[in-house]
Amino acid sequence: YELCSHRVAGMLTLQAPEDIDRHITLDVATGQPVVIDALGPVVVNSDGTLSRITNWERMEESERNVAKRRISKRNVERLRAFRDKGELKQSLVSALAAASSDGAASGDAGGGGAEGRNASGFRFSIDRGGTFTDVYALCPGEAVPRCVKLLSVDPANYPDAPREGIRRVLEAATGVPHPRGERLNSSRIEWIRMGTTVATNALLERDGARTALLVSKGFADVLHIGSQARPDIFDLRVRCPGVLYEAVVEVDERVVLAKSEPPGEESAARRGLRRVRGETGEQVLIEREPDLDALRGKLAALRASGVEAVAVVLMHAYTYRQHEEAVAALAREVGFAQVTTSSSTLPMVKLVPRGYTATADAYLTPHIKAYLASFVAGFDDDISKVEISFMQSDGGLAPADSFCGFRAVLSGPAGGYIGYAKTAHTPGGPPVIGFDMGGTSTDVSRYAGSVEQVFEARLAGVTIQAPQLDIKTVAAGGGSRFFFREGRLAVGPQSVRAHPGPVCYRKGGQLATTDANLLLGRIRPEHFPRIFGPGEDQPLDVEGTRAAFEAMLSGEVHPFYEATSPAGAPPRRMSVEQLAHGFLEVANEAMCRPIREMTQMRGHDAAAHVLASFGGAGGQHACAVARSLGMTRVYVHRHASILSAVGIALADVVVEKQEAAALTLGEPGAAERVSVRHAALAAAVEEQLAAQGFAPPLLRTDRFLNLRYAGTDTAIMVSEPAAGGGAYAAAFEAQHRREFGFTFAERPVLIDDIRVRGTGLSPPAPAAPTAAASGALPPPTSVGRTYFESGWEETPSYSLQSLAPGNVLEGPALLLDDISTVVVEPNCTATVTATGHLEILVRPRKGARGETRTGPEAQRGAEAAPAEGAPSPSGDADPVQLSLYSHRFMGIAEQMGRTLQRTSVSTNIKERLDFSCALFDASGGLVANAPHIPVHLGAMQDAVQLQQRRWEGDINAGDVFLSNCPHTAGGSHLPDLTVITPAFLPGDGEAPAFWVASRGHHADIGGATPGSMPPFSHSLSEEGARIVGFRLVSRGVLQEEGVRSILAKSRNLADNLSDLKAQVAANEMGLRLLASLAAESSLAAVRSYMHHIQANAEATVRAMLRAFAARAGLGANGVCTAADQLDDGSEIRLAVTIDAAAGSATFDFSGTSPQSYSNLNAPRAVTYSAVIYSLRALCDTDMPLNQGCLAPVTFVLPEGCLLNPGETAAVVGGNVLTSQRVVDVVLKAFGACAASQGCMNNLTFGDETYGYYETIAGGAGAGPDWDGRSGVHTHMTNTRITDPEVLERRYPVVLRTFSLRAHSGGGGAHRGGDGVVREIEFLRPTDVSILSERRAVPPYGLAGGEPGVRGQNLLLPAGGGAGPTVSLGGKAFVRVEAGARLRVLSPGGGGYGAPAEAYSGGSRAK
Repeated sequence: YELCSHRVAGMLTLQAPEDIDRHITLDVATGQPVVIDALGPVVVNSDGTLSRITNWERMEESERNVAKRRISKRNVERLRAFRDKGELKQSLVSALAAASSDGAASGDAGGGGAEGRNASGFRFSIDRGGTFTDVYALCPGEAVPRCVKLLSVDPANYPDAPREGIRRVLEAATGVPHPRGERLNSSRIEWIRMGTTVATNALLERDGARTALLVSKGFADVLHIGSQARPDIFDLRVRCPGVLYEAVVEVDERVVLAKSEPPGEESAARRGLRRVRGETGEQVLIEREPDLDALRGKLAALRASGVEAVAVVLMHAYTYRQHEEAVAALAREVGFAQVTTSSSTLPMVKLVPRGYTATADAYLTPHIKAYLASFVAGFDDDISKVEISFMQSDGGLAPADSFCGFRAVLSGPAGGYIGYAKTAHTPGGPPVIGFDMGGTSTDVSRYAGSVEQVFEARLAGVTIQAPQLDIKTVAAGGGSRFFFREGRLAVGPQSVRAHPGPVCYRKGGQLATTDANLLLGRIRPEHFPRIFGPGEDQPLDVEGTRAAFEAMLSGEVHPFYEATSPAGAPPRRMSVEQLAHGFLEVANEAMCRPIREMTQMRGHDAAAHVLASFGGAGGQHACAVARSLGMTRVYVHRHASILSAVGIALADVVVEKQEAAALTLGEPGAAERVSVRHAALAAAVEEQLAAQGFAPPLLRTDRFLNLRYAGTDTAIMVSEPAAGGGAYAAAFEAQHRREFGFTFAERPVLIDDIRVRGTGLSPPAPAAPTAAASGALPPPTSVGRTYFESGWEETPSYSLQSLAPGNVLEGPALLLDDISTVVVEPNCTATVTATGHLEILVRPRKGARGETRTGPEAQRGAEAAPAEGAPSPSGDADPVQLSLYSHRFMGIAEQMGRTLQRTSVSTNIKERLDFSCALFDASGGLVANAPHIPVHLGAMQDAVQLQQRRWEGDINAGDVFLSNCPHTAGGSHLPDLTVITPAFLPGDGEAPAFWVASRGHHADIGGATPGSMPPFSHSLSEEGARIVGFRLVSRGVLQEEGVRSILAKSRNLADNLSDLKAQVAANEMGLRLLASLAAESSLAAVRSYMHHIQANAEATVRAMLRAFAARAGLGANGVCTAADQLDDGSEIRLAVTIDAAAGSATFDFSGTSPQSYSNLNAPRAVTYSAVIYSLRALCDTDMPLNQGCLAPVTFVLPEGCLLNPGETAAVVGGNVLTSQRVVDVVLKAFGACAASQGCMNNLTFGDETYGYYETIAGGAGAGPDWDGRSGVHTHMTNTRITDPEVLERRYPVVLRTFSLRAHSGGGGAHRGGDGVVREIEFLRPTDVSILSERRAVPPYGLAGGEPGVRGQNLLLPAGGGAGPTVSLGGKAFVRVEAGARLRVLSPGGGGYGAPAEAYSGGSRAK
């Protein structure tokens, strides 16, 4: 117990930490606790009796006032619960008894609300999902909770599922009829808690309120552009989720951050502006107050058009909210019922995510309020006295009147997280992985004693900036659809949904996971209701499901193997059962990937976790998933199928308050300011919780600071250390080292946000009724056949309700209840615990000779029929293994990328994500390249193979090699440094078994201009340090001095070194995961499937080439041609000759212009990358990208041409510009789509104190059945752009405009996407470099479509003065004065198809 700040004469008052609702006062003389209640102070004697203290007058008046309060009934019940768990010290038990018998019996003066009216009424916890609604009810006088599961939407029988569930429980528990057509009597209800997917579904289906965005002038399209990255780099359609608003109004206002420019260099336009102090402490300049008169008419017109809600998103409102509040007040005055300001959601810096959050709140909150109103309308008037609360995304409950859209998107999954966290985890026990498998997706999460949260996440294309549980969703569920693609099995991401559903639903659906479980006997039709078919009176359709699998075998699988088997070799055959089981294994692997990401990538051992399985389909897959991850324990709650509802019952009430800051940790006055703000936020939080009946210690506050190193954009939310606020620095450094593997000793730590989280503690989980252990198993309800790895096995089925504590079941077995099935696989043992839960011991699989087997190759049964056969590492590819290894290899490359992002320090790698990671076979052939930056894709194989040859005979374990030379080392351009690591495995001889590599764009490596991107370079030596090959690490020792020597002319050597170390760390992660995979399976199998995956990519490309030749009518050896010009007149010419029979092609670039004197030369490796990207995009299917894509291709690249230049040629523009044009030419030859912007718009600026680099989005080309996307990166790049507020906060610039460039997309039957307008004002003299294309030759249209509008680079005079606006052309380097502005107008995409009529109007994509 902790000593409180106040003392009473003769007594000491202590505060209990978390387990009772009272201060405890000790009499100094006796040391006995004093209970303050209606009787006044009393001493609890050692025998438990009470003695009243007579020296009442010794207490001060304030203490007497506290003493007169009674303990609320709510808190008495909570105390009982804590006492029953043994968490109260014995000396306090009798004090609790006295408080319960006296204070509680006298009524509740302090509890408030429903607690004072009906503290022992019905308590309902409800999870309203998309398909089912689960009700978990604690009923007065009943020890066992009541559970109800019903359809979420069933208008023929009831209007609202949660209310119907409540009605059924009330009627069943009380015996009193509650007719459906009448309002429910709520007098018996204490509280209703609900988690709901109402907000999630509205977001996914874009079914929220009609919303408008009010945004600072110049930023109308900033949320459309977002980060400018596209979700799928190979999707030529560039499909992105639409924005949530239907109209935009620009508010003519502006505030900017005051900068401390050198004297005399401040822009004249900034002198004399009103200067105010923002909430963060930053100085803010008011350039323009909002013109409310002009805005009023626009808002009135919006309201008249039917728009219901508005989101107000203004620049720098995180620190200066007055403009947002003024605009919001006007909007309410005009008549908008829902007005959300970005500063009221979560006042954090970053305009784009804050804007997304505000629009999501405006869009969703009316939907939530409408649902709440309809729910409440079904009760009588006493419902106003019932405590109704909703589950929030952060895992806490909020009263209904404060539940809002942006905190609701994970409402349902959050309940499941809390459910397993509070039931499956024991203090000091192993960490737990939550595995919640539903119909369309699976949610995974981790709990190790405290909730794991993120503060920015993306759902349905919308970034939500708010505290939310770290839950990862994978599109693999019971309804995930099955596909056979060129020898591979694929599961999802498409879902068959509830209608038409799987084949077995008898509605004409497609094959899905549920069908496989049914066919293999894991679902028993006799235990399912007969609700299927046209009349909804038939059972699940087993025969129809079998017929559908047989049709896939005969129509797709076997014909593929007949066509691709080597001459004279029998084609591979599969049984229906093998096919269905293979699909299940692929689905399981898809669900394992996010679990590995949550564990291995963060330094945790997946095998050390317990798998807590829940959700409707989780039990069918839990053992298999655990086994694949090396886990040995699976926990299944007795209410696993409704665990989200159980978790909602156990959740705490949470109130969060946060405000932005701009302080430096440790600077004078910072600690005092933080302390004051923490205290103010804590007071606000406590006031809100007190209004809900909470008081200390059941009211707890936790304090946080959001901290980051100066010069970085990655903040960490750090909770207040036990040592107090002065220890934040040490806590941050420790957490940063744990998360990222390093710290910056020389950099200051910045405070971005101050946060307080208040928690009103709920009672612990009610103890489940226990029964005497029983060893005797009841007889099975049935015995049937179930298919496992070893084939069909006789499998008993048991009713879960019939099992008793102590029952032990050896697998295989099926455990059934009314709404779910748990599959206990062979070599697993399930035990029923004393409280009715299941604990399953999972052992490794056994092979044919009894040896344990793990890894992908163990997924196939060694005892399968010989005709069907297990895969042979040296034979043809098994489709299941092909898919499993593809998942594993891609997962390793992705984890390498996440490691690199986490451990890097530069903006380019950590924030813009300008890097790529890949795996290679022993020969250096590309096996798997995570979908990072396309221009790196084909180039990295050359880099690895050239280092192999360079160091042949001198490659050792622990060596790491570094290169970047575009001409002789497979590089792309000099700033892209490639780190290459060989993998040696024990017992595998002296040669590397595999290779891994990572390539990252470094901000500066020397050269003529800052950023190493000189626009006018003529030789490679002007572009920075050239590295043909350097042993970066020799036998485990970093050669730092050698690196320093090579990069001596870098302007930021410290960041170079840090990022190189991060690349080494990423490679080490790849080596560990590859070694682990080889140990799980075998080195031979891994090598074999590296080859098979490359062969599969080759087969896919060959099939695409054949299909194109047939579609285009090219004949046996047809030719298609294309050409395009660069702005300097250089030509790229291509003739593609396709051998339709072989499915091969020759890409002949003869006729392409000679090497250029400029830097537009594209190294050979970059040309390969452009072609491999194009081929992968043309395949339009989910396939692994590797060197197999180029196996059917022969290149003709004349020596010394633009695309295969000499060793001294400058190439910086070739990598970022010419590569885009090569893609345009390839896609033009295939007639795939019109040209995209054909450029990356490379902008670099800075001075001797800083440097900044970005690439700028443009328009995407239209295609045969799609319009081009506007304001997006295309083809060979996909880097992010810095958020507007971060840009202005970090650099001496003001971003004046960032919006779409209306009408710049080419016209046509389908319009090209618009480019963007990006205008930057420089606040002090600055060197500016621009490297761009399509300023002279426009992006072509196709099939009669019109070209996109050419780009422009304009330099505007300082302060809008009378000087001329100057066109800089496509390539320029200029030193600008303070106040000058650069306006970049990026090109639009070309149109496709002849326009039906003359174009008029804008082309802004919605």
